[in-house]
Amino acid sequence: MAGAERIGLHFNEEKTQIVHLAKGFDFLGFTIRRTCGSLIIKPSATARARLRERLRHEVKALEGANAEAVMQKLVPIVRGWAAYYRGVASSKTFNSLDNYMWRLTWTWARRRHPGKSRHWVAARYFGRFHSVREDRWVFGDRDSGAFLPKFSWTKIIRHYVVQGAASPDDPSLQDYWRERRRKKAAPPMDKTSLVLAVRQRGLCPLCRQPLIAGAEYEPDSPREWINWFAASKKALHKHHFAYRRDGGSDERKNFRLVHSECHRQHHAGDGRRTA
Repeated sequence: MAGAERIGLHFNEEKTQIVHLAKGFDFLGFTIRRTCGSLIIKPSATARARLRERLRHEVKALEGANAEAVMQKLVPIVRGWAAYYRGVASSKTFNSLDNYMWRLTWTWARRRHPGKSRHWVAARYFGRFHSVREDRWVFGDRDSGAFLPKFSWTKIIRHYVVQGAASPDDPSLQDYWRERRRKKAAPPMDKTSLVLAVRQRGLCPLCRQPLIAGAEYEPDSPREWINWFAASKKALHKHHFAYRRDGGSDERKNFRLVHSECHRQHHAGDGRRTA
């Protein structure tokens, strides 16, 4: 405390509380509480309520839109929120949010087609869209095959605890921090994009600039994670290294992850190159 005062830091007495860990407290969207001798961290009730309200508001605003528009709005929210809370005890919360999301999308689909039966609506918007998961209640688009991921699909990965008072500024601990960064959980994006991004060392092969500006710094709030996924969805395309017309395949080894603008400019010159 004395050290904090020397550099001008003080507690805000109106916002500071002293509580027993058995009672718990909320901090940065998490509830931290000691239960049965174990410290449990999970998404706070306030954070959960705030997310439900946002999801309800977004879906209601999309009445009259198509399934593609619904997924464009909701996919970054699901992936971003799950990414932020994947390092704590979130399994029950994720399952509860999946149930809530199902009710929202079911209501949206029924209102979009008031004259259709429940069986027709279920067959049109729900099914086993995921190629691996045996879940026939995934919301998706029959025309494109795109689907809305579920919160519970994000794997819980515990935080890799920093040893003692280890500091990134300590030159003698460079190997420790390098190894820690290597073990850091990857963003929960689709596997192909993740493999391509890692293989390309995070760079666009057409312009040699970072695929996502600021991606070297992990977002530190649900809102930043949501914005990160929204940006990656809009900004990146999968580009065939060897064109299909020239015998190129759709295998992962023939793809490169590129900026959408670089992709557009690259193909704009196709006519000139073949003329």
